[in-house]
Amino acid sequence: MECSWAKLSIYRISNYLKDGDKKAYVPQVVSLGPYHHGDERLRPMEQHKLRCLHQILARSHQEIGLYLDSVKEVEQRARACYEGTISISSDEFVQMMLLDGCFVIELLRGYDRGFGKLGYPRNDPIFSRWGSMLKTRIMRDMILLENQIPVFILNLLLGLQLGLADLELHAGRLVLNFFQSEIGGWLELDPSPNQLHCLKVLWRSLLPRDLEQKKTPEWAHNREQLIPCLTVLREARIKLRGEYGSILGDIRFMAKDGILKIPYLVIHEGTRSLFLNLIAFEQSQFDCGNHITSYVIFMHSLMKSPEDVRYLCDHEIIEHCLGNDAEVADLFNRLCRELAFNISGSYLSALSYDLENYRLFRSIPNDPDSCVAFIKLIYLFCVRSLAASSLAHKWRGWGAILKNKYFDNPWSIISIIAAFVLLVLTSAQTFYAVYGYYWPRS
Repeated sequence: MECSWAKLSIYRISNYLKDGDKKAYVPQVVSLGPYHHGDERLRPMEQHKLRCLHQILARSHQEIGLYLDSVKEVEQRARACYEGTISISSDEFVQMMLLDGCFVIELLRGYDRGFGKLGYPRNDPIFSRWGSMLKTRIMRDMILLENQIPVFILNLLLGLQLGLADLELHAGRLVLNFFQSEIGGWLELDPSPNQLHCLKVLWRSLLPRDLEQKKTPEWAHNREQLIPCLTVLREARIKLRGEYGSILGDIRFMAKDGILKIPYLVIHEGTRSLFLNLIAFEQSQFDCGNHITSYVIFMHSLMKSPEDVRYLCDHEIIEHCLGNDAEVADLFNRLCRELAFNISGSYLSALSYDLENYRLFRSIPNDPDSCVAFIKLIYLFCVRSLAASSLAHKWRGWGAILKNKYFDNPWSIISIIAAFVLLVLTSAQTFYAVYGYYWPRS
C-alpha cells in the first residue's frame, strides 16, 4: 500500500547519505518498525520482545486480543507513516507494531519508575539496571530515523496498560526522561500534539521555544551571512561561556557584555549517529526547517582544530570521552562533509548577524585616517544596500523599508548616521573646492 505524503513521518535514509557512513543509520541490536523487520542480525532481541509482552499481560490481567484489536483499528494510519510500500501482511504488521511498541514502552517505563516495580528481577539482561550495559546500544537504535514507531501507537499501548484513554503527551515525557543521560543537556517537552515518533520528540526538545523570534528579519537576507570561526570570535574579544541546564540549541549572544552563551554539550561515541539521524530527519521532513543542521555547522565552525576543542573544553562548553581532541574536531568535520546548508533560513541566522555586526563594531580603528577609511566603507555598504532594495521593492513600500531595514537596531542607525555625516562633509569639501577655483582669494 502506497503511503500518503501528507501523513508520512518515518523515512528511509537516502543512498547519498548512507554512502558516508551506513553504520550510523542501521540498527545494531533491535529492530523497530518495518524497515529492518526480520533482519537476522537483530533476531536475538525478538525473544525479549515476547517476554516483555507476556509480562505486560500478566501484570495488567488483560487478554492479548484487546491489544491486537486496538492496534488493528489504527493499522492504516500506522502504515501511512512509513515511506514506500510495506510488504508485510496485515496480521504480521499488527503483531510487529504490538511487540515493538510494548518493548519501547516497557523500557521507557522501567527507566522512569524502576524495573522492579514492573515485575522484573534485578538480574534481567534487558529490563533491569544491570541490563544498562545494553541500554546505550538500544538507545542508539531507538533514535535512528529508519527505526521508529509512531508515538500514537506508544500512547495507545500505554493507555491500554493503565486503563486510561487520554495519554497524548505521556509517551513523549517518558522518551525525554529516557534520553536525558544520552544528550547530557536539558530536554524540554514540546506541548504540541505533533510528536510523530521518538526522534521527532527528541529533535524538538533540543531547540528553544522562541524559534520564530530568533529568525533574522527579511531585509537582512540581502547581505551574505557566515558563521564565524573561533579565531574570529576571539579576535573580536567575544567571550565564550558554557551554560549548564540549557536547551542544547539555545545559543545566545549578549551584545552588551560581548558574551556568547553556548549550552553545555557532552560528546561520546553515539553523538555522530544522533546528529546524522537528526539531520537526515530535517532533510526529509518538509516542515521542520534546518535547525539542528545549523547547530551542528555552528559547533563545527568553533572546532576547526584540536586546539579549538581544547579551548571549548577548558571553558566548560563541551566535554568529550573520545580518544583525543583531534577526534572531536574530525567528528564534526565529517558530520558537515558535503552538507548543503543556507543559514539565512535558520534560527541561528539572527545570531550570525549579531556576531558579525559586533565584530565590525569592535574593529573600528582609533586613529583619524583609519576612521575616515572605515566610514567610507560603511557608506559604500549603505549605497549598495539601497541599490539592492530598489530593485526588490515598490515605491509604496519605501517607508516601511527604511524603518525595518535601516532603523531596527543600533548598528544600522550608526551606519546611516556615519554615511550621512560623510556625505555632508564630502559635499562641503566639493563646494569649497569649486568656489575657490572660480572665485579665488585676491
